[in-house]
Amino acid sequence: MSSCLTLKKSNCKNCYKCIRHCPVKSIRFSGNQAHIIEQECILCGQCVVVCPQDAKQIVDESEKVRVLLQSGAPVVVSLAPSFIANYRGAGIEQMRAALKKLGFYDAEETAVGAQQVKLEYERLLREEKRDVVISSCCHSVNLLIQKYFPSVLPMLADVLSPMQAHCADIKRRVEGAKTVFIGPCVSKKDEAEHYGGTVDAVLTFDELSAWLKAENVEIERTFTKDENNRSRFFPTAGGILRSMDCDLPEYKYIAVDGIERCISVLRELEKGSIHNCFIEMSACQGSCLGGPVMEKSRSTPIENLMLISDYAGSRDLDAPQPDSLYMKKRFTFIDLEAKQPSEPEIRQILAQMGKTRPEDELNCGSCGYNTCREKAAAIYQGKADMSMCLPFLKDKAESFSDTIVRNTPNGLIVLNDSLEVQQINSAAMKIMNIRYASDVLGDQVVRILDPKVFIDVRSTGRGVYNEPIFLTEYRKYVERTVVADRESKMLICIMRDVTEEENARKKKEEISRNTVEVADRVIDKQMRIVQEIASLLGETTAETKIALSKLKESIQDE
Repeated sequence: MSSCLTLKKSNCKNCYKCIRHCPVKSIRFSGNQAHIIEQECILCGQCVVVCPQDAKQIVDESEKVRVLLQSGAPVVVSLAPSFIANYRGAGIEQMRAALKKLGFYDAEETAVGAQQVKLEYERLLREEKRDVVISSCCHSVNLLIQKYFPSVLPMLADVLSPMQAHCADIKRRVEGAKTVFIGPCVSKKDEAEHYGGTVDAVLTFDELSAWLKAENVEIERTFTKDENNRSRFFPTAGGILRSMDCDLPEYKYIAVDGIERCISVLRELEKGSIHNCFIEMSACQGSCLGGPVMEKSRSTPIENLMLISDYAGSRDLDAPQPDSLYMKKRFTFIDLEAKQPSEPEIRQILAQMGKTRPEDELNCGSCGYNTCREKAAAIYQGKADMSMCLPFLKDKAESFSDTIVRNTPNGLIVLNDSLEVQQINSAAMKIMNIRYASDVLGDQVVRILDPKVFIDVRSTGRGVYNEPIFLTEYRKYVERTVVADRESKMLICIMRDVTEEENARKKKEEISRNTVEVADRVIDKQMRIVQEIASLLGETTAETKIALSKLKESIQDE
């Protein structure tokens, strides 16, 4: 399969919108980026339509067509019949004139090929008496059957699509012609490349509009109704049936549009519960008028249907029908080779996502997959990872957060903007002698703490950090931090119990004070002793001096 859809670098992160809308889940996620799995894709284009970041792009073949125009060969456009709705009010004559200004040789309506296809469908039912016949106009439906419903493949009409039939017819009529199909479909690019030799290039309406704008080519908005072209109804839901002669009484004629509805019918066909019917299938809801590259801003679905109805006729074109040999198309089974996990492997992956019981499998679809088991299979195949399960991530984050809050030695209180207690941990409950958290949850903080600091922080937005305070009621010393989270409008109070540290500090101060007092007393006593000793020594010295003086005098007298 060709790479018709590409991915550009974008802000693709934790969205999963594309996988939710992908009917076959052909998208894998790696590095927070979505990647299309080409082998599994049916090119319905839903991921392009729903991507909010415009991350999916359709490969532009405008340059390829310009090269064809420069080759000198006559390049003829096959214009999808939905053009009347996309280029509101312009008929084929007006579109042909505009396209010729871009250098095209000619332009015709794909409705010519649509008539050839519907006549071949009528022949199959009338001559070959097949049990169930599924229309083969929609390449996305064809790919869906080829890849995902191989048992239904024999029911798929082996008939060219209108695009192929018309382009083949152009090449038979115009010598050396190159053909370019223009329409509202992504998958036609792949169909043209896969079944080479008939359609040389495919443009979308978006690409044509950009080209016309760049060349300043205006389209005249008038048309003339032609009653001889009822195949113009093909792009509408039920349009194939409306173009056919549904007159065989042994057959039921059913129209199904929208890929989910198509899948539902295909499952019934697998069961063998449907017989004797012709089924028109279109991947897009509303058929081609709901195509992914219809320029939605142009008009509403009802207006589009009215435009088609006004432009289409009630009779067939007067044109020759090619031999059935030229209308044949061969469809083959496309093996996806996707490895399927066993039941134990699925259970193991589910357990890793925290889903150990059936009731844990919420099947919420937030990851994009319909069921948790389908998601587990995608993880096994490397298309998804655990982080895509939002309930799992939420539970994991809450569990991690709860573990931190529950085991931190600091007291934690969370208040809402009305100063009501929203959360309190065991450490805070111990500080304030609270037995059960339910006793205070939802109550005003004034019941347990002075609210002044919380009011100040709420009004100013300035936090208080490591403020030492004494909780008189609880006889506890704490260091308090109060901060405001403006986004969640919550106040967070963290209290570190420093009562033991404060008591130890006070005890140490008391010991130091007592030591100083004792030292002072000892010094005073020692000073008194010194003074007493000095006094005694002074008296003794004086008496000795007197005695010696008397002795000296006595000796001298002798």
